[in-house]
Amino acid sequence: MSEEPTPKAVICDFGGVLTTPLLDAFLAYQDATGISPQHFGNALAAGREETGAHPLYELECGRITEEEFLRDLGRRLEPELGHRPELHGFREMYFDALAPNEPLIALMAEAQAAGFRMAMLTNNVREWEPLWRAKLPVDDIFEFVVDSAFVGMRKPDPAIYELTVSGFGDGITAGDCLFVDDNWENCEAGKRAGLRVVQYIDPEQAVAALRSALELPAAG
Repeated sequence: MSEEPTPKAVICDFGGVLTTPLLDAFLAYQDATGISPQHFGNALAAGREETGAHPLYELECGRITEEEFLRDLGRRLEPELGHRPELHGFREMYFDALAPNEPLIALMAEAQAAGFRMAMLTNNVREWEPLWRAKLPVDDIFEFVVDSAFVGMRKPDPAIYELTVSGFGDGITAGDCLFVDDNWENCEAGKRAGLRVVQYIDPEQAVAALRSALELPAAG
């Protein structure tokens, strides 16, 4: 039994927690196109140097459109690849390579059925919402979703954690919430915001840690 009171609410990340690792999707894209994660990283770094703002973060905060992001990314990939790639099918190929992480989805559904308040907190892209929502039973499990692209801020900004906790309404504080994310920086920011945190490493580790923190019985 935990020495701390049992949390009242769960705040869960989407990509890399409720799905297979995001890197897998980038590697699948590399296999299909020859454009590696390193190429993407270099192009994004060039964009940040050129504009002073990280292009992916701008996209995830809804400050630029997917069309603008892909157009500029293609231009910045040209020196890397020796040609300007067509990126219009990126999102479809990316999401085709992501699969639901069934053990974590099942645990989230179990927590919801046990009476925990449930929210999803995701850094995402406005135009991608129909694709990622189609991957899982989002509305069956989560009371609400805080999506960076619709609120204009992203993890690890402290304000997005405050906004998410406030979505539960009166009676739920940051200390009542258990936050699960695969990104170390996001987890550390969650701790600073007063959340209890489980960093997702792999399904077995995360399920065990979440069961313990939520005092859910071991699976029979």
